[in-house]
Amino acid sequence: MTQLQLLRAQDYPRMPWKNGGGFTEEITRDNGEGLDGFGWRLSIADIEESGGFSVFAGYQRIITVLQGDGMRLLVDDQASRPLLPFDAFAFSGESQVSCKLLGGAIRDFNLIYAPQRYRARLQWFDGTSRLYSSASTVLLFAASNQVEVAMAGHEPQRLGLYDCLRLEGNDGLLGLDVHGRFCLIELIPR
Repeated sequence: MTQLQLLRAQDYPRMPWKNGGGFTEEITRDNGEGLDGFGWRLSIADIEESGGFSVFAGYQRIITVLQGDGMRLLVDDQASRPLLPFDAFAFSGESQVSCKLLGGAIRDFNLIYAPQRYRARLQWFDGTSRLYSSASTVLLFAASNQVEVAMAGHEPQRLGLYDCLRLEGNDGLLGLDVHGRFCLIELIPR
């Protein structure tokens, strides 16, 4: 039976970045403490000025701008395309990365995972969607004020802005009917 946990944005712990340059709100992770030992971690970061990113050797990162004008990354001396809201971008956690804001401060959404331990898939949706997943861990992150989720065997769920629904132990084909703007993350242990 799939276990469901609703995580509310107001309860996310706030912690300093690994490089001390800003703050992150940690949404959820598989295990570990601090900034070590996890297989995957989901978080929101506030970037108030252009500058360097923390290094996470052994991890893959997927970043998406949630609020603000956007940014451009410099990854190992290669410039990214302009990253605008809800435009996901993947890069190696061991890369040397800095960002240049395209306007004022931004808020971004981050999935960091160990590719030798997990396969990960991240997708953004807006509107009404019927989705199916066989991933053992499914995360549904709300990027609008009201996201409604229905699935067999569970009460309907209503998520507010930046709330997250965590589904663990899925061992079949999980069907989800979702309305709103959201991100679906699927994690499968290797």
